[in-house]
Order: sequence, then C-alpha cells, then structure tokens
Amino acid sequence: MSGKKGMHHYSKELKEKVRAENRAGVSQMELGRKYGISGYAIQSWCEMRPEVELRQASPLPKGRPRKNAETMEQEINRLRMENELLRNFLLVVGKL
Repeated sequence: MSGKKGMHHYSKELKEKVRAENRAGVSQMELGRKYGISGYAIQSWCEMRPEVELRQASPLPKGRPRKNAETMEQEINRLRMENELLRNFLLVVGKL
C-alpha cells in the first residue's frame, strides 16, 4: 500500500498483464473481477481516460508558487508602511 489510506500500489508486471489481456479482448469488468482492481484503475492503465493523457502531457508543478522579485519588493514596501503606521498610532495613543 502507498502512503494514503485505501490506495493500492500495483506492480508493473500486473499492469502489463492487464493491458495485454485488455488488448486481447477481455472486458474491463472481467479483469476487475479477476484481479480485484477497480474499473477506473484499468481505464487509467489502458489509457482510456482523457484526464490521464492530459496529466502525463503536462504534470502539475509541485509546491507553492514562487513569488517574483517585483512582488517581493511590493510586499516589503507594504510591510514597512504598515510598521510606520503602527508606530505612529502607538505614539499617539501613548503606548510607545
């Protein structure tokens, strides 16, 4: 099993065996019953699902998107302005 609960990891040999049997004319339903595999998994392995093709064509980037230098400078300027406003407010209130 992989890290997620309920997800199974199948060997490459089993996947190739299922693909070969599917090409030979065995239905997805029969393969699913024979090997205990979901129809969704069989369709993915046999490249019958359009979203699998799209995912393989351009995989999603991993992690949080990076900020460019211009955005970082804008954020730094915004934070400096906020700090100045807070300092002025505290001076007026008498807490500083």
